Amino acid sequence: MNFEAVIGLEIHVQMKTKSKMFSSGPASFSHAPNVNVAPFDMAFPGTMPSLNEEAVVKAIQLCNALNMEIDRTLVFDRKNYYYSDLPKNYQITQETYPIGRMGILNINDPGEIPHYIKINRAHLEEDTCKQIHENSKTLIDYNRAGVPLIELVTEPVIKSGIEASKFVEKIRSIVTFLGISNGKMEEGSLRCDINISLKDKNSSILGTKVEIKNINSISNIKKAIDFEISRQSLILNNNGKIIQETRRFDDLNNETVAMRIKSDNIDYRCFIDPNIPPFIITDIFYESAMKSCRMLPDKIICNLLEMGLSISTCKFLTSNYDTYSYFNELIQYGCDCQISANWMSTTVQSYLNSNNMNIRNFKISSKNLSKMIIMIQEKFISHKFARDVFQMMLENDIDATTVVQLLTKDNQPQNLDLIINEVIKQNQKSIEDYKNGKDRALGYLVGQVLKQCSAITSPQEVKNILLKKMEE
Repeated sequence: MNFEAVIGLEIHVQMKTKSKMFSSGPASFSHAPNVNVAPFDMAFPGTMPSLNEEAVVKAIQLCNALNMEIDRTLVFDRKNYYYSDLPKNYQITQETYPIGRMGILNINDPGEIPHYIKINRAHLEEDTCKQIHENSKTLIDYNRAGVPLIELVTEPVIKSGIEASKFVEKIRSIVTFLGISNGKMEEGSLRCDINISLKDKNSSILGTKVEIKNINSISNIKKAIDFEISRQSLILNNNGKIIQETRRFDDLNNETVAMRIKSDNIDYRCFIDPNIPPFIITDIFYESAMKSCRMLPDKIICNLLEMGLSISTCKFLTSNYDTYSYFNELIQYGCDCQISANWMSTTVQSYLNSNNMNIRNFKISSKNLSKMIIMIQEKFISHKFARDVFQMMLENDIDATTVVQLLTKDNQPQNLDLIINEVIKQNQKSIEDYKNGKDRALGYLVGQVLKQCSAITSPQEVKNILLKKMEE
């Protein structure tokens, strides 16, 4: 029998805010256990929730990026089945009135035929604590309890592991670029649950749904779905019955493993939280949230493609906001787009990777690197020589112009004058162009001289001699 997969995703995005969803407790990662807590997080009697407006701002920005209808009145509910990983034993969420509805996202790259995935809803809620299982004991770390989450729920329209992984990758790209979340799946900042069933391709009757919980990487999303499709297909082809259950993905064996049987109807017993009044998103609040929102990666990629960059280079430059911001500053300083992109994606990134460093901590400022790149594009220095300049800038933390002067001092070839005379003789058209106001012609002439000289010939000295000879 030919089967078709019916897949829906639930993505939990942990938002990058200073404090938690309903308390002043710090929303930080990698601290000692149970230090980032406030009285409300621990459900102390008499404590009251207070809505984190920064989380609302980030939720508005994400909903807008996903083309969702945004509810201007936020109402929060208590989800009252027993939560062993929250001290108050219930979760605050938006069950009835989510902040966003009816979204859509193109999972293909700009320039490709669009492929849209429909999104049912986006709702705000609080995260649970972290449980550490050691032998027969379970340890509880409440640092994560109450951290702001926005959960995205797709329609069951995804057909394959590739589609699912591309969707999650696009979501991660958006939330990291907009500064909504750090998107680190290995830290649990972005987690994915998969709901999957198989149906006969010739039938509209859906199969029994299986849930796969807490996938922690993009590659594992595809692996889990591919395995589950094979597992369910084998059962159905042997006249077996799919059990409605919750499973997890074992990444050591690349297979899903049963965790527990799942009931057909879970009664969350939700009701409006009486301690959180409705929050009205006014026009002023909404406009302020959108004013602080960055341009989306796909829009920037479209602009970069028009500059002649490849799609792979564009995706690298928009892989995070800091990288794009540094690149954009180079362009603002007058650097060539292609040369800047090449240096950032190769030499600069190689240095950052080898030193486990973010470009925020890169010791060469965009202004200083731009001076070197401009010297390359004006052919005052070669790419080979520029690598020596770059290394000296890293080691000594000095200006690019100063580095070039130091490296070229007292290193002019003895036959420089003869080389310049020959270049002038063979490039009369460029001489005329320069005299007619085309300044770039001078850079071309300097470059022609440097090609015939050693790598450490001073471009400035060559330029001075050329100018003097052209005036004769």
